[in-house]
Amino acid sequence: MTEIPRSPIVRSAKFASLPLGYAARLALGVGQRAVGQAAHTVSADLQQHTAERLFSVLGELKGGAMKLAQALSVFEAALPERLMPPYRATLTRLQDSAPSLPVATVHKVMRAELGPRWQRDFRDFDDAPAAAASIGQVHRAVWRDGRQVAVKVQYPGIREAMAADLDQLGRVAGLFRVLQPKFRLRPVIAELRSRLTEELDYEFEAQAQRGFAAAYTGDDEIAVPGVVAATGRVLVTDWFSGTPLSAIIAGGDQTERDRAGYLLATLHFSAPARAGLLHADPHPGNFRMLADGRLGVLDFGAVARLPGGLPADLGRLLRATLDRDAEAVHRLLRTTGFLEAGSGVSVGAALDYLVPAMAPLERDDFRFSRSWLRQEVARVTHPHRPGYRVSRRLQLPPAYLLIHRVTLGSIGMLCQLEAHADYRNVVDSWLPGFGCHGSSGQRSLRVA
Repeated sequence: MTEIPRSPIVRSAKFASLPLGYAARLALGVGQRAVGQAAHTVSADLQQHTAERLFSVLGELKGGAMKLAQALSVFEAALPERLMPPYRATLTRLQDSAPSLPVATVHKVMRAELGPRWQRDFRDFDDAPAAAASIGQVHRAVWRDGRQVAVKVQYPGIREAMAADLDQLGRVAGLFRVLQPKFRLRPVIAELRSRLTEELDYEFEAQAQRGFAAAYTGDDEIAVPGVVAATGRVLVTDWFSGTPLSAIIAGGDQTERDRAGYLLATLHFSAPARAGLLHADPHPGNFRMLADGRLGVLDFGAVARLPGGLPADLGRLLRATLDRDAEAVHRLLRTTGFLEAGSGVSVGAALDYLVPAMAPLERDDFRFSRSWLRQEVARVTHPHRPGYRVSRRLQLPPAYLLIHRVTLGSIGMLCQLEAHADYRNVVDSWLPGFGCHGSSGQRSLRVA
């Protein structure tokens, strides 16, 4: 166990140890062929070596490097089965695990945050971390009143490490582009940088978690751990035991997959209406299926504040697309800022671009799958397909950037689960402007 390297020089050296030469060029070539062309020239041994180095270096660095890897890990569902087993396994490991800190370092942080007698707050404290991720690691403990709790301890020096990583991540863009052809790293880095202060403040996270917990109190579908105590670098919450979503992805039966997929969709669309918040860190390490059938939701460091809920124009755009109302689709794309005046995208081309993506909303029993996601990725990234030409002219308005990224991440998890999810009913129930439940996007709450 080692401390996180804080020095930008040391961290730069770690980045430099990644296989950025021949392996990176080859990995990028694989990404560009991920739309279905033959990949017989790719060495499996080299793939495995690159994946192992990726986990080793990013896991040690934690910080922004690992945060980015976690954010991108859900897109492994878009990779061809025969091409990417080592990358898939490696990026999945990054979802909720990384080399842990020494016990002495953990105790030092606890003393600084809770005082020299911090151990009096606990009946028991497990020095071995239950999970170690990008910004902090989690310890299981028993609070002074007997409650089982999770104690998240922030890594010392993580602020400096995150800043250094975000300056260096461009060097490994080729390795991450293996996840998606034409992958653009800079917008993701810019978003991580803009949210850095919020994610590093555990009191800020506690405030968001309390908002989610209040919104879902007594709910029979979604469960959020209560906040017990919080400081800037230590967060104590109720402990949730359950089956990690990654385990269901790896080996769950179809019933478990379908239930998890339905609940993930419900959380994504209902939280803005119920809590005015959107959980903005959608990767399997942040979710558990509880024994009572509810979805346990963890980690609220990254949230989008949407006091008015999801934008009603988004629902109107989806509805107009389903209705094949080309004029309304084109008008909404322009008024929301997705299309600039004079973009050259015709009314018909805009509708043709969006219709295939609406497949999950066309029927009640749509099954999400990796093959469907790969097909969609190919449709909008292959230079010789019509969708590519339209996608190059579309832009993401700032107000939709985080919503779009989180929605893609959520869909990625549904495809990992291969879930039959009643996505249309969930969207109809919660998305303003879309369905028959009115403009509020709220339905009657079902409680236990």
